[in-house]
Amino acid sequence: MTDNRNTILAVILSGLVLIAWQYFYNAPQMERQRLQSQTQAELAKSAPQTAPGSTTTPTPGSAPSATTPAQPGVAAPVISREAAIAASPRVKIDTPRVTGSIALKGARIDDLALVQYRDTVDPKSPAIVLFSPSNTAHPYYAEFGWVGAAGSTARLPDRDTVWQQEGSGALSPTHPVTLKWDNGEGLTFRRTISIDDRYLFSVKDDVTNVGTAPVTLYPFALISRHGTPEVSGYYILHEGLIGYLGDKGLQEHGYKAVAEAPVLGSGGRGFEFNVTNGWLGITDKYWAAALLPDTSARLKARFLAEPGAKVRYQTDYLQDPQTVAIGGTGSTNARLFAGAKEANVVGINFPFAGHGGYNKQLELNHFDLLIDWGWFYFITKPMFLALDYFFHLVGNFGVSILLVTVLVKLLFFPLANKSYASMAKMKSVQPQLAALKERYPDDRQKQQQEMMEIYKKEKINPVAGCLPVLLQIPVFFSLYKVLFVTIEMRHAPFYGWIKDLSAPDPTTIFNLFGLIPWDPMVLGPHVGPYLMLGVWPIIMGITMWIQMKLNPTPPDPTQKMIFDWMPLIFTFMLAGFPAGLVIYWAWNNLLSVLQQGFIMRKNGVKVELFDNLKATFVKKAEQKS
Repeated sequence: MTDNRNTILAVILSGLVLIAWQYFYNAPQMERQRLQSQTQAELAKSAPQTAPGSTTTPTPGSAPSATTPAQPGVAAPVISREAAIAASPRVKIDTPRVTGSIALKGARIDDLALVQYRDTVDPKSPAIVLFSPSNTAHPYYAEFGWVGAAGSTARLPDRDTVWQQEGSGALSPTHPVTLKWDNGEGLTFRRTISIDDRYLFSVKDDVTNVGTAPVTLYPFALISRHGTPEVSGYYILHEGLIGYLGDKGLQEHGYKAVAEAPVLGSGGRGFEFNVTNGWLGITDKYWAAALLPDTSARLKARFLAEPGAKVRYQTDYLQDPQTVAIGGTGSTNARLFAGAKEANVVGINFPFAGHGGYNKQLELNHFDLLIDWGWFYFITKPMFLALDYFFHLVGNFGVSILLVTVLVKLLFFPLANKSYASMAKMKSVQPQLAALKERYPDDRQKQQQEMMEIYKKEKINPVAGCLPVLLQIPVFFSLYKVLFVTIEMRHAPFYGWIKDLSAPDPTTIFNLFGLIPWDPMVLGPHVGPYLMLGVWPIIMGITMWIQMKLNPTPPDPTQKMIFDWMPLIFTFMLAGFPAGLVIYWAWNNLLSVLQQGFIMRKNGVKVELFDNLKATFVKKAEQKS
């Protein structure tokens, strides 16, 4: 009975983990969206009236009309992205990974698409759009420049300034572009923008002073996003404002948290940091934009939310001032990451990882944390590295999952062997345990004492039955995290109908696997996902049922009912999980059956799988007759 109790305990524990996962991470986000809308409305009503630039220390974008937000409650007309792009002269961006343009009006990087990634698994679907200009439905852009000291009257470039390109040609990895603007008062601004073959923009700003007086300027950079974007809403994934800011460490603040933050002296709400060696930006699940200043630069950085018809979220920094003497030149350098959070591009800070990426190349401060590896990164990162390694060997992440499952089985083979061997011995002493109940029918304490003596004599661990499932939980978690957060798994196909291992199995038995034109998701987020009972969840349920039948039928009716129903419950629960995770679970079940059967035979214990399966169907036939 003890081995049955241990197995039931392990199964129930696994069930609780999965239920908690579904409840906390896969629940609908309707309430969250309602609260966000309410927060935006309250923020617009309670917006501070302090004008940007009214403090003694300037703020990024506080040059005349540079990034002044619209008046609260006044919505600018929304135009199409194509119309917004056509409204300004532009310099084309053309690289193997990104396309778009730089607006000469304002010199903003505000038009960017990631050509290697598509909206859906269909390669003909539109490319992922990252940046969009102002006045579109979802403005999102990066801006660089100078802010004058308090009281300065020097004309500085702002969002309405039209720059001129020196020379011609598109921005590409082999061809930087230079923009120029003369303020007519002795200051000439030049901006040289280059891009590598991945997602890194380098921006060099120079200002030459041939005027009649020195000028003091503060270099700044910002990333601005208008409106609260739709987020996945999962607790295991951060989406929003992010940065690793010197001794302040990793800073992750969701949109709601920034919108509800304390009021800043410069206007709006948010958080301020005075640090050295930092980076900051805005992250989505798979994409991000981040400012990467020089690691030695002293920064006054901010996470900001400013009210308006749309709340404007902004990450920015202001560097120490530079005084440009008459006849002198001031210079500053900035960098912008804008693209997909690929592990080998961002970098993995892990022993023997081999993926230095920008984190190592630019000597950044934990830039690898732009990917949300989570608190258990010491499990998640090795899981990804193993999957990535086998993927480069076999060319398929699904096959890689199968190979990694075998590798995990081999790693835990000694522990699992001891566990299964102990379980096999427990089955072999069942007649002795049954005899104890007959010998001491009314003395449970004596039964327990004699039982422990038998366990001690036979070297049996009574809690061994929990170990195989307990070992599986951290592997399950790490694989789920990798499938969920890494872009490498996005739209990664397996074989047949599985076109995306990070998404649930798209088939369902409730429409006969596509033969009936009906989608269970029309029943809503509370019911629909549980009816997407595809082929792989069913295979997983069958393998789990077979694994349960490997053990003798429990004599207790309650225990038997749990064993009978648990595979079916797990089948429905896992149906909404990523297909890659379900494939792992099914394959792991099959390997466990083979391993446990081998160990039972090795220990002289009869494998009762076929007897139990036969007994199940015979009893059902007898009940029907």
